[in-house]
Amino acid sequence: MGNIIWLASYPKSGNTWMRILLANYLADRDEPVDINSLGGGPIASARQVFDERVGIEAGDLTLEEIDNLRPAVYEGVSADATDTMFVKVHDAYTWNEDSEPVISKAATRGVLYMIRNPLDVAVSFAHHSAAPVARTVTNMTDDEFCFCDEPGRLPNQLRQKLLSWERHALSWIDDSGLDVHVVRYEDMKADTVCRFTEVIRYSGLDDDPVRIAKAVEFSQFESVKKQEEEKGFGEKMRKSESFFRKGQVGSWKEQLTPELIEQLTDAFGETMSRFGYSERLEQIAC
Repeated sequence: MGNIIWLASYPKSGNTWMRILLANYLADRDEPVDINSLGGGPIASARQVFDERVGIEAGDLTLEEIDNLRPAVYEGVSADATDTMFVKVHDAYTWNEDSEPVISKAATRGVLYMIRNPLDVAVSFAHHSAAPVARTVTNMTDDEFCFCDEPGRLPNQLRQKLLSWERHALSWIDDSGLDVHVVRYEDMKADTVCRFTEVIRYSGLDDDPVRIAKAVEFSQFESVKKQEEEKGFGEKMRKSESFFRKGQVGSWKEQLTPELIEQLTDAFGETMSRFGYSERLEQIAC
């Protein structure tokens, strides 16, 4: 068993919020942690980590060669860790040309998979990317959708195969064979203390109720949004106005057209129902 617990999610599904909660819990200070110093290492797709571990610049390799080397990178990171390490990852769980999982099983202790209603994801993802919502919905329903796969460019992250929203979720939850604890964003919003306590227990940490309550208080949306307003947030995309925008449940009802709602629910209806997102039936009833 490895030392990494992957914080896996499709973008804009609560991953950063979970990292802030964990950072405040682990720090156990009398003031909130700096959102620009969350610890746990960079995202799994960080190119700098790859370059340093492999000793070859990713820009000199093909995308397939990079994927073939990524499992060993994570095994090295895991082996060097002296304690459980929480690492953000937006990749879907896929296999490389060597028939190995890109996210190494040997490096893995467990998976916290954050899932959010894809209707709300579409709205938040569009704002985050400063892109039209219709284009975002098209990307979310594309089983071949990737980040950082443009030929001839050298972004600071490696290619990430996101696939569609549905395929992303099922790749981790059903296909990975890993020990996965699913966390619904909506449940976290409804009772953060209870759901975060479950996360702490899953992670093998001490479920001290005082410490958990303090971490939750320091990680409230208003608190982290104020930090971003005062000193910025390094993970905000340059074109977007802010990273922490609203964090609400159900904002899709005011911002998605009936056509886009239908596109998403037609594509993901069964999986949405499985995880408690029954808006498709509500829309038909209306």
